[in-house]
Amino acid sequence: MRLPLPRPRSLAGQLFAMQVVLVAVVVAGCAVFAYVTDRAQAEETARRQATATAAAVADSPSVVAAARSADPSALLQPYAESLRRHAGVAFVVIMAPDGTRWTHPEPAQIGRTYLGHIEQAAAGRTHSETHLGVLGPSVRTVTPVFDGDRIVALVSAGITIDKISEQVREQVTALLGMAGAALALGGAGTYVVNARLRRHTHGMNATELSRMHDYHEAALHAVREGLVMLDGRRRIALINDGARELLGLDDGVVGRPASELGLPATLTGALLSSEPRVDETHLTADRVLVVNTRPVVGGERRGTVATLRDRTELQALSGELDSERGFTEALRSQAHEAANRLHTVVSLIELGRVTEAVEFATAELELAQALTDRVVDAVGEPVLAALLLGKAAQANERGVELVLTEDSRIDDGLVPATLPSRDLVTILGNLIDNAVEAVGGTPHARVTVTVAARSGDGELLLRVGDSGPGVRPADRDAVLGRGWTTRGPGRGLGLALVGQAVSRAAGTLAVAEAQEGGAEFTVRLPLPVAGPLPLPREGGNGSGAGPAPSPAPGTPGAEVSS
Repeated sequence: MRLPLPRPRSLAGQLFAMQVVLVAVVVAGCAVFAYVTDRAQAEETARRQATATAAAVADSPSVVAAARSADPSALLQPYAESLRRHAGVAFVVIMAPDGTRWTHPEPAQIGRTYLGHIEQAAAGRTHSETHLGVLGPSVRTVTPVFDGDRIVALVSAGITIDKISEQVREQVTALLGMAGAALALGGAGTYVVNARLRRHTHGMNATELSRMHDYHEAALHAVREGLVMLDGRRRIALINDGARELLGLDDGVVGRPASELGLPATLTGALLSSEPRVDETHLTADRVLVVNTRPVVGGERRGTVATLRDRTELQALSGELDSERGFTEALRSQAHEAANRLHTVVSLIELGRVTEAVEFATAELELAQALTDRVVDAVGEPVLAALLLGKAAQANERGVELVLTEDSRIDDGLVPATLPSRDLVTILGNLIDNAVEAVGGTPHARVTVTVAARSGDGELLLRVGDSGPGVRPADRDAVLGRGWTTRGPGRGLGLALVGQAVSRAAGTLAVAEAQEGGAEFTVRLPLPVAGPLPLPREGGNGSGAGPAPSPAPGTPGAEVSS
């Protein structure tokens, strides 16, 4: 049976072991250094003490006098022993210039030759050495005793190595105690630090942390969605490439407060919120974003994690799908209505009223053809023409009269390629949809549309007015803001998308009161200035100064209604 391999020690455990070993080595090194230093200092201190004692004896007049006497030992032995006990040295030996001892701590050694080097002292110089004597190895100093210019005696004072070692042992004992305390304190501090590190690294070892970092970096760059992490002070702690692209931020954004990034107020509020946000829709200058946020909590608030998903294309496609669905419903309704009218024609023929059947069918054909002819004649741009025909059918289905003013005129090919057809559909389609929804259910519901390309002025004019309740003057600034709506949550993206498309085209969007009493939205988009063309008549819904009377229903070429 194969035993599982032991799991590598965690990073905190490895650091703890390394730090304990390091502290132990440092403390042991300091202890050895202190021991060597203390021993050297102890020997030097003993040498100085022995030198001072020998010099004091050599300078004593009684020693000189005793050296002249017939029995120096009788006079000097009591003096030397008394001085030895008081000076704290191991021995004080006074000897003749030839090395014969006159004094010694052991009386049996008196009269014998001194064990050591006395040549330098006999030559008149003080000499220190470590030498093996009767009492054992000792640090000793030998100095001459002068009587005038003549050396009459030599003095040796010393301290045994055993006594020096005893003093060092006492110091080392204290040193070891301090070293042990330092090692214990260092170990305890290291344990506390590593326990905290273990909590932060979740017990992982260095290899696991390195692998996690590599995976973390790879995931950040691979994920297409935006990821933003804020620290506890609401600063950008981490941001991936997707979030930089979605928010239009540069590489130096890390470390900056989220409130200073220049993002829309609603989006900034979502990032700074202490409550989690789920699938909230926010808009930037050119994108529709779905934002989710969640605070990072671990005993205290540590920051916020936010994810961003780009919904711009999806929102545009959703709007187009809604338009197509509405157009389909309108076609279905018109097909049903056409079947009813066909049954009417057939029934009139069966009743023998052929003339009435022809008149009824001709009137229906003329009305449908007039609708198509008016739009095709006024709007040469095929995308806008198709959009207007579809919106007219939808408006008719909802009981709303859609009118194309006489001012409307746009030739095919006049709209430059830099102005995408999708943006034109987004602008005009959303404005018409909002207007139709605003007048729904009101008497004499009417939406007026002006589409005019003014190449002489270098602008494309798109204006949509309605007969609905309108927009209060106090709300006219807010209505152009992103997400403004009066129809409950989840709405209000239409005007926001219009604003984005107008901004991309470097145009302007304004709201005013329409002649019919409702709201009137005016979009002006720049066009390349070409040669002068016949300008459409200003006035009515074709000017920015204010609404003018719409052409009366029934006037040839004045309106398109279905």
